Amino acid sequence: MRILWLKTELLHPVDKGGKIRTYQMLKQLKREHHITYLTLDDGAADREARERAEEYCHELVRVPHRTRAKFSAGFYAELALNLFSPLPYFMKKYESAEMRREIAERGRRAEFDVLVCDFLMPCINVPEEVRAATVLFQHNVEAMIWRRHYEVQTNPLKKAYLYGQWRKTHGFERDACRRFDMVVAVSREDRETMQSEYGVESVTDVPTGVDTDYFRPRGTEKCEPHNLVFTGSMDWLPNEDAIRYFTAEVMPRIRQALPDVTLTVVGRNPYPSLVELSRRDPSIIVTGRVEDVRPFMERAAAYVVPIRVGGGTRLKIYEAMAMEKPVVSTTIGAEGLPVGDGAELLLADTPEAFAERVLNVLTDERLAQELGARAAATVREHFGWERVAARFAEACERAVRLREQKRASVRLEEELRTAV
Repeated sequence: MRILWLKTELLHPVDKGGKIRTYQMLKQLKREHHITYLTLDDGAADREARERAEEYCHELVRVPHRTRAKFSAGFYAELALNLFSPLPYFMKKYESAEMRREIAERGRRAEFDVLVCDFLMPCINVPEEVRAATVLFQHNVEAMIWRRHYEVQTNPLKKAYLYGQWRKTHGFERDACRRFDMVVAVSREDRETMQSEYGVESVTDVPTGVDTDYFRPRGTEKCEPHNLVFTGSMDWLPNEDAIRYFTAEVMPRIRQALPDVTLTVVGRNPYPSLVELSRRDPSIIVTGRVEDVRPFMERAAAYVVPIRVGGGTRLKIYEAMAMEKPVVSTTIGAEGLPVGDGAELLLADTPEAFAERVLNVLTDERLAQELGARAAATVREHFGWERVAARFAEACERAVRLREQKRASVRLEEELRTAV
């Protein structure tokens, strides 16, 4: 197949869940299919990001595009103006007439067999009429994330704004999902949500994968018996909420039993108040972006996922499982993953229960080892990227067949009208 892959960013550095999933998927697909990677480019990526694109595509097409920096005056002005827009802000800011023209022109020249829209955001630039098959790759149910932000927010003004973003996202996402020949979700739960809430018929789910050769213990780091670790981009709101919740509600309860417990937060762009907290509290270590998360994971005695408002599936859990780490997560944090409480990880949804389960793995070495071993065996057997990418390719091929069937149906209707 000739695949036109739409994105809003270059993939290097491959330092967050969505990038990791796309990068690993494309690396596998590139072996058997021709990949044209068409992306918005805000100029922030360096030359290496452009040069290394050959790792995951045959052709790179960059469309210049600017967005406001977070927390700038222009950013807050755009947020205010978005109150009067029918589009949610996270979609509106990616509108690009140039990207739309590029897609349309390549479509007219019949340069691709299937168009893949990676995440919801690029679909705002997909023309209404596309001759080739179309696939929407939904890493999350975006409206679900906004709804959960709204539900946990306590500030009345922020809560009102989040409500508006949730409702706008729900409407836009529903209509977008119905436009595409095929929607690919990353979990059974997300697939069922799109079917029930959006009325989408052509939707399938392709599981998340993990690089099981890269993520495995190397024995080069000494485990710190009371050290916890969290990894994830700290400029993603669900991760920020998770660490705010954990440091305020869970850590104090753990400290009552283990005063020397520490938390290492590994991920790019930590929010300012977290950096300030780490300066005041030596038990909170904030690294910012790192080249390799594995040493930090290997040094930790347990991996925590206190996520309350996420969607999709969490790559970070599979990575921790492959590193043979005992994982303690909220139910939402492990949502969509075929893992069981007490089998591959431990689940807890209140601060008290989460603290208790963390203490269980920090004080019971046998339990920690058994959880880690079962978790690693599960991901190594079922969730390598080669198998995952093969399933994605099957979904694209199904979209091509569906588009051909639609064309045949239209031709038949035209012939019948002509005959009458």
